[in-house]
Amino acid sequence: MTSETVQAVCKSLRLAAGLAVMFSITTARAEWPQWGGPNMDFKADATTLADKWPESGPKQLWKRDLGEGYSAIVVEGDRLYTMYRNKDDSREIVIAMDARSGKTVWEFKYDASPAEGHSDQFGRGPRGTPLLVGDRIYTIGVSGTMHCLNKVDGKPYWSHDLWKDFGGSVLEHGYSSSPMRYKDKVIVLSGGENASIIAFEQTSGDVAWKSLSFTNSYSTPKIIKVGGKDQLVTFMAQEIIGVNPNNGALMWRYEIGNRWGQNVCMPTWDEESNILFFSTNGAGSRGVRLTPDGDKTKAEEIWSTRKIQFYHVTSVTVGDYVFGSSGRGPSFFSAINLKTGKIAWRKRGFAKATCVLADAKLIILDEEGKLAIARATPEDFEVLSETSLLGHVAWTVPTVVNGKLYARDKNVIVALDLG
Repeated sequence: MTSETVQAVCKSLRLAAGLAVMFSITTARAEWPQWGGPNMDFKADATTLADKWPESGPKQLWKRDLGEGYSAIVVEGDRLYTMYRNKDDSREIVIAMDARSGKTVWEFKYDASPAEGHSDQFGRGPRGTPLLVGDRIYTIGVSGTMHCLNKVDGKPYWSHDLWKDFGGSVLEHGYSSSPMRYKDKVIVLSGGENASIIAFEQTSGDVAWKSLSFTNSYSTPKIIKVGGKDQLVTFMAQEIIGVNPNNGALMWRYEIGNRWGQNVCMPTWDEESNILFFSTNGAGSRGVRLTPDGDKTKAEEIWSTRKIQFYHVTSVTVGDYVFGSSGRGPSFFSAINLKTGKIAWRKRGFAKATCVLADAKLIILDEEGKLAIARATPEDFEVLSETSLLGHVAWTVPTVVNGKLYARDKNVIVALDLG
């Protein structure tokens, strides 16, 4: 073998190795391990989705009965994970499914009767979304029961009752928050006295820290960077707060709420302007600037409006603009500048809807089951294609991974090819 041939072979091997690394990174980034996706911002790693669909909609890969609940679908490799409840059953079910066929791989069932006084108006849950970390899956059901399971076979490692063990807030519509990973901890909301927020050791389930005494609501915490340092921000029942995720110390508090104590949607953070955007029903939307102030943070309101009100929907941020569904019943799909509070546009055509950003397009699913793909800019909103996909009520945000969409309503789960 000549030296030129050896060099060519080595070059090919280096190229192949590089492509393999690129592929593995792309695949890893494409996973959907938690509420809101890889970065908890409802943005999917996708680049080749179709702009137009046939009248019948995107190609259906499979569809199957599932059961009641609003738990979103998390994805790793060829496995899907979510939660549901059979009608009139006291048990909740964590399920792992084959992503290619929808067939059940394993199920973990446990008693989770809703608390006394639970409102059945919107079902009996579950509502929280599982969290995948390493070889484990973390779940929280409608009655506040948390489990750590082996994601391969569903066998339990440990569990906690957030309401009984920690005096958590027993809510009218049940526990709805999702667990969040931070370093080697799993952080959850409880709403208990001196235990509003709890950090558990991922492996043992031991309490690493617990703190504060705010009443819980229906939202999920997320991590932002303020002045280069991590902060956990989350809605509670009558406020939004910032917390040191290493020890639970309160950094700041901003009062906002409604008569139901129902703050649901996650906030959006713009690190360039240091403005936090958040929205809730009744109270409307706010832009609050966060500024480091010693061991604390100063929270200064920059703007407010009641014209944009996100109820329990997801929103997507692109540049300076937040796109989402405002209002209840007949809703406006809207664009608002997070720095100024100026509304760019409001469009009719959808019931209350969730959305995900994929391939620079919005994938929208409204509560009546209508699925659409659209382009949204600060100047305009263009629906490219739409189809009737699911039944009422479709409140669960869809999941988009590797060009596949997974969505559910109160009865079924479906997989589509968006390529």
